Amino acid sequence: MSVSSSLSKLAAIDSSSGLLNVVIDTPRRSRCKYKYEPATGEFHLRKLLPAGAVFPYPFGFIPSTRGEDGDPLDVLVIVDEPLFVGCVLPVRLIGVLEAEQRETSGDVVRNDRLIGVIETEFNPPEVRSLEELGEQICQEIKHFFAAYNQFEGRKLTWRGQADAAAAVRIVEDSARHSGRGGKRWPRRAKHTTNRHNHMPKGKRPAARAKN
Repeated sequence: MSVSSSLSKLAAIDSSSGLLNVVIDTPRRSRCKYKYEPATGEFHLRKLLPAGAVFPYPFGFIPSTRGEDGDPLDVLVIVDEPLFVGCVLPVRLIGVLEAEQRETSGDVVRNDRLIGVIETEFNPPEVRSLEELGEQICQEIKHFFAAYNQFEGRKLTWRGQADAAAAVRIVEDSARHSGRGGKRWPRRAKHTTNRHNHMPKGKRPAARAKN
């Protein structure tokens, strides 16, 4: 599937709204995991999830960011409506689910999951934190990612969760690493969520898992 290669040139944070730009690469209820190729502007099928496993919500990447693995950061966007591959969403982060992943090689890497919600002029966010999202949905998200990673020979261990402000810091650090971050995120939320295995700002893990 081919789209404009300008997607990779988008700022991580929209200059007019101050919200995150997220490019959807895997629709909700899909077994198909796609990967965007900036050189060609195409979305390539990377893999099919195990039978019966589908993404519970749309999954996408944040342009102009770069994680320790060299790829853009990923976001799971809590929305029930169908969205097409390549769609750019205005997203507000509500938190991050913190995890470590043991690869098939035996290496242990960070594989945190950023969680966001859509926000537009006409669609205020229904939730603004993982607490408001609810423990049940958070547990279902964790089960989904752990189950399909286990099928592929990796073990995902959840280490806790952090609030919107912590999630924003991850994006800002990654955008600075990429060099094309856009403006600073507005209205940082007060940090109230318990953070397990917290790492001080600027001391990120040496590696992150590829999805």
